[in-house]
Amino acid sequence: MRSNSMQLKKTIGMPQAVALYISAVLGSGVLIVPGLAAELAGPASLLAWGGMVLLILPLALSMGLLSARYPDAGGVSHFVTLAFGPRAGVIVGWFFLMSVPIGAPVAALTGAGYMTAALGLGEGARTLLAAVMLAAGLLINIVGMQLAGRVQIAVVLAIVVVLVMAFLFAIPNMQSEHYTPFMPHGWLSIGQASAILFWCFIGWEAVSHLSEEFTNPRKAAIQGVTIAAIIVGVLYFLTALATVGTQSYLHGGADVSLVWIVSQALGSWGGLLAGLTGIFICTATVIAYAGAASRVAYALARQGAAPQWMARLSSRFHTPIAALGFLAICFALVLVIYGSGLVSLTTLIQLPNATFILTYLGGCAAGIRLLKGSRMGVTISWISFAVTAVVFPFAGWAVLYPVVIVVLCWLVSFKRRARI
Repeated sequence: MRSNSMQLKKTIGMPQAVALYISAVLGSGVLIVPGLAAELAGPASLLAWGGMVLLILPLALSMGLLSARYPDAGGVSHFVTLAFGPRAGVIVGWFFLMSVPIGAPVAALTGAGYMTAALGLGEGARTLLAAVMLAAGLLINIVGMQLAGRVQIAVVLAIVVVLVMAFLFAIPNMQSEHYTPFMPHGWLSIGQASAILFWCFIGWEAVSHLSEEFTNPRKAAIQGVTIAAIIVGVLYFLTALATVGTQSYLHGGADVSLVWIVSQALGSWGGLLAGLTGIFICTATVIAYAGAASRVAYALARQGAAPQWMARLSSRFHTPIAALGFLAICFALVLVIYGSGLVSLTTLIQLPNATFILTYLGGCAAGIRLLKGSRMGVTISWISFAVTAVVFPFAGWAVLYPVVIVVLCWLVSFKRRARI
C-alpha cells in the first residue's frame, strides 16, 4: 500500500481526458502530413487516410482498455511489467521516457516554425519561441493535471474551430478536376503514404501514463478515448480532403499546405492564424507528453528503476517536480544543440521514432496477454500490434537509439548487481 505522499492526485475527469487524448494524437502532423501524403500519392492519398481512420479506433482502444483495467503512472511500462516481467517493463518505460526529451522540442520547433514563417522571423526567434512553449508546458504540469486538463480543453476547442474553418474556407477552391488523375503514382504510393500517416495516429499510449490520476479510469479511458478517436479521425480526413481538393500541396508547398488554404481566404491574416494554430497544437502536444514522461520517470523511480530523486513530488501541488526538472534540462540541451546547427530538425524528428513505435508495440503485446478475458480486447490488440509491426522497419537508422538505451539499462543493472 503506497502512502499518500507517494500518490498522485486523481484530478482528471472525462472532458480533460478527451482533451489530453486529442492533444497527444492531433499534433504537428495535421499541419504537415496531409500535404506530404498528397505529394506522394496524389488524390489516392485519401484512400490511405480512409484506411488509417478505420484503424484509429483499434489503436486507441487497445491503450484505453488497458488504462481502464490497470490505471498506473507507469502506463505502458506498467502494462508490460504485468505481462512480461519487470525487466521488460523497465526497458519500455525508458524507451518512452527518453523519446519525449527529443520529441517535445521537435513539436515545439515545428509550431514555432509556422509562426516565425508567418512573421518573417529567423531561426533564433524560432528557437526562442519553442523554448517559451516548452517552459509553458512544464509550468502547467507543475501546477497539476487539473489545470493542464482545463488548458487542454480550451486549446483543443480552439484547434477544432480553426481546422473546421480551414475546411470551410477550402470548399470554394475545391474542384473535381483536382481529383484526377486519381492515382498518378500507382498503388505503391498509397502504401508509402500510409507509412507516413501512421505517425499521425499514435500517441494514445502517452495518456496511459496519466491513468492513475483519472477520477473514473474506466469511463475516462474507454469512453474518453473513443470520443477522441472519432474527433481526431474526422479532423484529419477533412484536412486531407481540403488539401487534395484545393491542390494546396502544389501551390503552397507540401509542408505548409494549411497556410495556403487559410491565406487564400484571409490574405496575410491567414498566415498569422495558421501560425497561431501551429503554436496551439504543438503546445498542447508538449503539455500532454511532458505530463506523461514525468509520470513515467516518477513511476520508474518509485519502483527503483530510476534515480530516487525522480520520485520527489511537489509539496504544494503533489506533482512530480523532480522529473519535470529532468525534462527541463533535457529540453534545454536539445534546443542548444539545434540552435548551434549541429543537428537538423529532420534528424531530430527521426531519432525518437523507433522508441515511440517500440513503446506502442510493447503496449499492444501486453494487451494481447492481459485482456484475455475480452475477445474484443485481444482482437484489437492484435490488430494494433500487426499494424505497428509493419511500420517499424520504416524507422530506418533510428533503431540505433533504442539499442543505445537497452545497452545503458543493462550497464546500470550490471553495476547495481555488482555493488550487491
